[in-house]
Amino acid sequence: MDSPYKSPRLRTYEIEVRNLYYKIIKRTDRSGCFPGARFFQRHHHHHHHHRRHHHHQARYILRNVSCVARPGEILAVAGPSGAGKSTLLEVLAGRIHPSHGPSSSILVNNQPIDFEHFRRVSGYVMQHDALFPLLTVHETLLFSAQLRLPSSLPKAEKAARVEALMGELGLLHVAGSRIGSENVRGVSGGERRRVSIGVDVIHDPAVLLLDEPTSGLDSAGALQVIGMLNNMAESHGRTIILSIHQPGFRILQLIHNILLLANGAVIHHGSIGLLATRLQEAGHRIPQQVNVLEYAIDTIDLFEAEKSGIIGSTTLGTTRSKEMHLDYANSRFQEIMVLSNRFSKNIIRTRQLFAARTLQAAVAGLGLGSIFLRLSHNKGGIQERYGFFAFTLTFLLSSTTEALPLYLQEKQILMRETSRGAYRVSSYVISNTLVFLPFLLVCSLLYSAPTYWLVGLNPCISSYLFFVLVVWLIVVMANSFVAFFSALVPNFIMGYSLISGSIGAFFLFSGYFIAKDSIPEYWIFMHYISLFKYPLDALLINEYSSPPNKSSCYGEVVAGKCTLSGRDVLVQAALENDSKWLDVGVMIGFAIAYRCLCCLVLGLKTRQKKQ
Repeated sequence: MDSPYKSPRLRTYEIEVRNLYYKIIKRTDRSGCFPGARFFQRHHHHHHHHRRHHHHQARYILRNVSCVARPGEILAVAGPSGAGKSTLLEVLAGRIHPSHGPSSSILVNNQPIDFEHFRRVSGYVMQHDALFPLLTVHETLLFSAQLRLPSSLPKAEKAARVEALMGELGLLHVAGSRIGSENVRGVSGGERRRVSIGVDVIHDPAVLLLDEPTSGLDSAGALQVIGMLNNMAESHGRTIILSIHQPGFRILQLIHNILLLANGAVIHHGSIGLLATRLQEAGHRIPQQVNVLEYAIDTIDLFEAEKSGIIGSTTLGTTRSKEMHLDYANSRFQEIMVLSNRFSKNIIRTRQLFAARTLQAAVAGLGLGSIFLRLSHNKGGIQERYGFFAFTLTFLLSSTTEALPLYLQEKQILMRETSRGAYRVSSYVISNTLVFLPFLLVCSLLYSAPTYWLVGLNPCISSYLFFVLVVWLIVVMANSFVAFFSALVPNFIMGYSLISGSIGAFFLFSGYFIAKDSIPEYWIFMHYISLFKYPLDALLINEYSSPPNKSSCYGEVVAGKCTLSGRDVLVQAALENDSKWLDVGVMIGFAIAYRCLCCLVLGLKTRQKKQ
């Protein structure tokens, strides 16, 4: 049965690079050398020796690179590590800007490149897969279609596009299988790589840039990926440029042209047959069972680069990063709806977060309630209640670190998707918050319902509801705190260490261990930014601010009057009856502030350019 999706005829694009340079400015070390400069030193030692005395020096990642990529063909950029393969792709993708060299230019169909337009008609696939392991192949591509395809396109056509693409990628047989990861069983490595490619070609780009698409795959998986790309190029007239490290012989047969780089300069540009001819003309005898490209890379020190002269620093400008305007396919509201749906599926399927977190809340509520069962109404009961509230805060704030791995996983995917203009960073933060709010409310209810009544706290229904509200705000506030740190840190170990240390410091300065008046002046700011202070104050006021009655007396009754009422407890703690809603406002403010900081940090990171 034919798919109802009809791909529009692609306009073809020929990409020509002329005399391209890219450099970075860095401080010299004691030897004046920079990593990977041996080839450069051998061929241009006199120039390098002259520069080694300077405080700063320019390292040329790309030097005088020229090449052409044509529609319907694959251009493979090859070379040893550090040759500049990935940098060239990032320049073409508009992720970094080339340095200004004499007559340097990038042409698309003989016109100077317009990166804003080029970004819309091209796809860029990074080297490492960044996919949700618990989503299926079909769900992954469908969510990508909903984010990347115009909102004016009917849902049926988007679904049809996904079906057509899965057929093109050879993924129909695993459409219902989860992506998987090292810890989650899923599709094979080659299939996962094809899904990554599918995510970035869902909008049907005419140009496709791929950074080492065969990295980490076995020979069969690598051959499948390159064969699929060859079909995409020849069948649809796409222009495909990819970097590759050590392609096998059968893979080379599927590649139309090679761009061989060494130390950022062009060694060869043309077919693999032409490369073999040039090597033979240079006096090299290539063994019969040796891969021509591998032989060229192994003997690259003996193979002279074309036009490898170095242009003086006066003719090259420093690369400047500038932000490019991105056109989004959908409105902010539509982005939030799609992202919320995707995040909901992911969080529900993450058993250690959803099932374990809800079970933990219920068990902790019952367990803590049985430990602090029916606290007495005397002076000892006051201290016991204080301890119960402090432990509640410690448990609730520390348990939210379980969301850290999920946030870190999402950050990798966020960086990839937002760099393509799939959606706004703010839409991600808002959708993430909207999904977590009801989930954390359920956890709050599961904890509060048993523990509140078992402990025997203030029996007023309004006091119980306020207790639930405070518990909910505690976990929301802590979740926002974890989200902020997940945006800052590179890995789980560092994130967990910083979050645990911060929570410990907040508890120390909350007023439970050290009274406010006893905190040194130079540390008093920690008291006011502590995540423990405001919910602890709110819980105490909620417990002791009810109208005087038999259950609110914690001392002896003399002549019909209570010697120690709940309000007396608040006076001793320097708390006011009507300040509990102010504490609620501060907690909401903390939650919003940390979410805003998270959005700010993620926004800055997505704008970072490679130096």
